[in-house]
Amino acid sequence: MTPDQMRDASLLELYRMEADAQAQVLDSGLLVLEREPNHAGQLEACMRAAHSLKGAARIVGLEDGVKVAHAMEDLLVAAQEGLLRLVPEQIDGLLQGTDLLRRVGAQVVADAPSAERVEQLVSLLQQQLAAAVPALGLAVSASADEPAAQGTQMPALEASAEPVEEPLDDGRGRVLRVSSERLDHLLDMSGKALVEFQRIQPLADSLQRFKRQQSSLRRTLDTLRDVTLGSSLEPQALALLEESRAQLNECQQLLQEHFEAFDTFAWEGGLRSRSLYDAALSSRMRPLADVLVGRARMVRDLGRSLGKQVRLDIEGEATQVDRDVLERLDAPLTHLLRNAVDHGIEPPELRVRRGKEQEGRLLLRARHRAGMLVLELSDDGAGVDVERLREVVVTRKFASAETAARLSEDELLAFLFLPGFSLRDQVTEVSGRGVGLDAVQHELRQLRGSVSLTHRRGEGSTFILQVPLTLSVVRSLVVEVAGEAYAFPLAHIEQMLRVSAEDVVQLEGRQHFWHGDRHVSLIAASQLLQRPEGRTEEAGIPLVLIRERDNLYGIAVERFVGERTLVVMPLDARLGKVRDVAAGALLDDGSPVLILDVEDLFSSISKLLGSGHLERVDRRSQGAQEATRKRVLVVDDSLTVRELERKLLLSRGYDVAVAVDGMDGWNALRDEHFDLLITDIDMPRMDGIELVTLLRRDSRLRTLPVMVVSYKDREEDRRRGLDAGADYYLAKASFHDEALLDAVQVLIGEAQG
Repeated sequence: MTPDQMRDASLLELYRMEADAQAQVLDSGLLVLEREPNHAGQLEACMRAAHSLKGAARIVGLEDGVKVAHAMEDLLVAAQEGLLRLVPEQIDGLLQGTDLLRRVGAQVVADAPSAERVEQLVSLLQQQLAAAVPALGLAVSASADEPAAQGTQMPALEASAEPVEEPLDDGRGRVLRVSSERLDHLLDMSGKALVEFQRIQPLADSLQRFKRQQSSLRRTLDTLRDVTLGSSLEPQALALLEESRAQLNECQQLLQEHFEAFDTFAWEGGLRSRSLYDAALSSRMRPLADVLVGRARMVRDLGRSLGKQVRLDIEGEATQVDRDVLERLDAPLTHLLRNAVDHGIEPPELRVRRGKEQEGRLLLRARHRAGMLVLELSDDGAGVDVERLREVVVTRKFASAETAARLSEDELLAFLFLPGFSLRDQVTEVSGRGVGLDAVQHELRQLRGSVSLTHRRGEGSTFILQVPLTLSVVRSLVVEVAGEAYAFPLAHIEQMLRVSAEDVVQLEGRQHFWHGDRHVSLIAASQLLQRPEGRTEEAGIPLVLIRERDNLYGIAVERFVGERTLVVMPLDARLGKVRDVAAGALLDDGSPVLILDVEDLFSSISKLLGSGHLERVDRRSQGAQEATRKRVLVVDDSLTVRELERKLLLSRGYDVAVAVDGMDGWNALRDEHFDLLITDIDMPRMDGIELVTLLRRDSRLRTLPVMVVSYKDREEDRRRGLDAGADYYLAKASFHDEALLDAVQVLIGEAQG
């Protein structure tokens, strides 16, 4: 809290803040003391927290708070002095006292505890103390009526021993209140700035080409001057030629200076825009502990209500997550924790018979992995009774007895995520309402995440949750459909692959292909998205596999563009809900892309399959069907080398095209389809390194295999070629026929596709 906020806040507001902070200390400390009653550090921390709250309540005139805190403090002091050993019943009373201390300063009068409830709890705590230490209990009862003036010397806002610390008053720890709308706007603007700045790269590429063109023009003028020397060309024409060369030299020098300045600006500006976005993004991040406050207490109390002993251990609670993701994780985590206590952990007597400790244990682990937050919630309970689950599936007519008998364990576990499915026959306060794991799965999918379940019979179960660290950016697979870009969030993709037209079969009016041990339905993305039918010239049908519970679908697209991190841009609210689309974004070159709503896609797929009017996905253009030979582009400024490589490749059945330099090769690559590029390094207009670099930056060509064949055979030359993006480097000094042909076969296989 800042000094200005401290000055403007009322005493009652300060008490509420103090109560929240100290109650967290008491909750966590008392849960430790239930397992380790003699833990000196926690006894001290809890006693000081109760002592601080007693003083704070007295300062603001909350006599009910004074009574409760005083009774709690007496019990804790007795435990601290070794006069009693805290037992679960006393921990129950102290935790109830913690709850009352939170409520005595409630903003709404109706939320405050009644005087009768306060007296009951104070009496309970005093009776527990008197029962454990009779003499001390009588003394404490008498001291409860001491004048309030004795307590006024206690500091009202004394900090607890360990968890709560006052920030240093040097300005570094100041906290400013900023509305979430402003933070969202800042992140949106910084994200757009980052994407917009990335559009500077095409301009840099254009300037580089302009620079090469000037160099080419300079060589042409030099050649022209050499040709005209000693000729009968008029002096005036020679003077104009020299003047042109001089002006070109001046232009080249000026361009070089501007290009160096532009290159520096692009580098530094890119770093700054990325830093700005990262800083804006980090301002939205909060530790996972913020959503876990009170969860250990909830698990303990729920276990007690069910006659079980359960504790929750947490690893990685400092893991940073976007606040929006954090808030939406609250409900799924709460449900899974309650589910683990109710369904997973056995009663103490049963655990003892099975050779386990009486106290059950839940472990929540949190970590970052590949831009995702991974949460693993494990319990050491009984696991899932698979045979009981199989019986319930049949009883509730989710499957026939014959089908259920053939289901694997993973397939059976998938039923637990179906709407309305429960293993409980009766509705209780904790379970059996029919809004179970399907609600958890639905919420996580809304977050572009996933949930899975594994179990060990008799040893426990583990739920694995994966969600993005932030909803502001999304890692996606960008594809092309009808010439336009669409993005599938990676969290929803099972796999991406290609299948040949020969592998597609027709079953019951639908197209399928065999994947693993099952048939997968094929759907054309163009039909799903209501776009014109596209055609692909590439070998095989590009497919994106997505899964809905136990259903797997193959979405046929025209082309894989590649994996991208996209800054999410919400659609205009006036558009309403656009079917199958979640948001928009911009690619690196500034072109727009629509991020697909995979949950919505499942609904569209279901309707499309139900209609029976499915378009074929294995139709390719006649040209593509005829182009069975693999094509190779050879780029070399040496006629001899070019022809040698061309004839070798033709002799093996490859279709070969040639280019005289890098620029000629780049134009050919953009106009035609090739399966392999073979290029030299030293060439006029555009060398091989520049050609490979341009190719790897192009979304359509970045996956094309590249072989470099060069006279340069030093290790640094080889490394330079491979670093630029080449897949294979062959030195001409050691060049022979079979070496080239073997390398080509390794890269793209036999000539006949």
